Amino acid sequence: MLKKILISLGVVVVLLVAAYFYLDNRNRTLSPRGAANLTNGELTVDITYSRPSVRDRLIFGTEEDEALQPYGKYWRLGANESTEVTFSQDVLLVDQPVKKGTYRMYAIPGPQYFELRLNSELGEWGAFEADSELDILSVMIPVLTSEHTEQFTIALEPLYDTGVKIVFKWDKIKMEVPVITE
Repeated sequence: MLKKILISLGVVVVLLVAAYFYLDNRNRTLSPRGAANLTNGELTVDITYSRPSVRDRLIFGTEEDEALQPYGKYWRLGANESTEVTFSQDVLLVDQPVKKGTYRMYAIPGPQYFELRLNSELGEWGAFEADSELDILSVMIPVLTSEHTEQFTIALEPLYDTGVKIVFKWDKIKMEVPVITE
C-alpha cells in the first residue's frame, strides 16, 4: 500500500514539474526575453525585459475599452519578470539624479505622458506592483506617435558623447528618455 502511495505521489510531482516548465516556456514563447546594451564614452546602460506582442489587441487605453494596459495602472514595461536597468555610473535620467546601480523600471501610462519610475526592489515577478515606498525616481515622459511596432522593444541610442537615449516602442507609441552622465 505504501509503495502505491509513493508511486502515485511521484507521478503527481512529475506532472506538476512538467506543467510548470510547459507554462513557463509558453510564456517565454509569447513574450521572449529581450536585452539592450550600449556603452557610450564611460557610460554603459544594460536593460533586461520581456517582449510581448500586440496580437490584434488594444494595448493602451481605458479600462472601459478593455485595453491590455489601462491608463493610470501599473505597467512593468514588458511581460514576465520585472524590467531592470543597470547604469555603470551616476547619471541624470531626464533631469533627475540616479546613483550607479541596478533598478526595477516600470511605468504608469497615460494618453499624453507616461510616468516612468525606478525602484530599488529587484528580482520580483513583474506582474506584482512594486512597493512605491522603494521608488527612487519618478519622471513624466511625453508619448510620441510612431509606426506600428508589433513586439515591445527597448532600444538604446548614443546621445551626445557620453549619454544614452532609451527608446520604448510598442503598438503606435514611442517614448524617448535621455540618460546623461553627471
